[in-house]
Amino acid sequence: MSWEGVALAQGGLAALLAWWLGLAVWWRAIELVFPSCVLMARGLDLPPSVFLVLFVLFLLVYWSTFRTQVPYYPSGRGAWDAVADALPGDRPLAIADVGSGLGGLVLDLARRRPDSRVDGIELAPLPWFVSRLRAKLSGSRARFVLGDYEALNFGHYDVVFAYLSPAAMAGLWRKAESEMRPGSILLSYEFDIPGRLPDRRIVTTNSKKILYLWQF
Repeated sequence: MSWEGVALAQGGLAALLAWWLGLAVWWRAIELVFPSCVLMARGLDLPPSVFLVLFVLFLLVYWSTFRTQVPYYPSGRGAWDAVADALPGDRPLAIADVGSGLGGLVLDLARRRPDSRVDGIELAPLPWFVSRLRAKLSGSRARFVLGDYEALNFGHYDVVFAYLSPAAMAGLWRKAESEMRPGSILLSYEFDIPGRLPDRRIVTTNSKKILYLWQF
């Protein structure tokens, strides 16, 4: 068998395993083409150190994406505006962004709402470090925590924002339903929760994506 055939066979087997494990469709596509991409990269005759650097970089950015099935999704200005408009304005709030990435939303809300406490929690080390650095350099009061949002008590917050992935939404709802206090709000950008109708759907201005809101 040729090397191309070996790569296709390995990719097909990996894709079947991803399907058997119940991973998202896009993971199956990645598993399918990855061995062929590696084979093509070998033809470039790059030094091994390049692959090591890329591996470490991707590891620091995506960390345990294979487990959480939540890749890095930047939300953008449209989502920030929609979240800010959805927040109650009559009182200080405790706000959490679960999977805060590079910290854009958290920093923006901390600037807009100086009366409120805004926390971000991020599992991947490099985005967390960048967000901490951005907060320090800008003098922001925003707080960033390195860790899994599963360890965060949603009951300590008035508002929880999430931009995760379809695979994570059922687990997010179970946690929110068991921990969030009456009067608190769960926000999810782009991804809704199967079987749970939101109280509001907000169309963001620049991307036309939906911000879903559930009132507890």
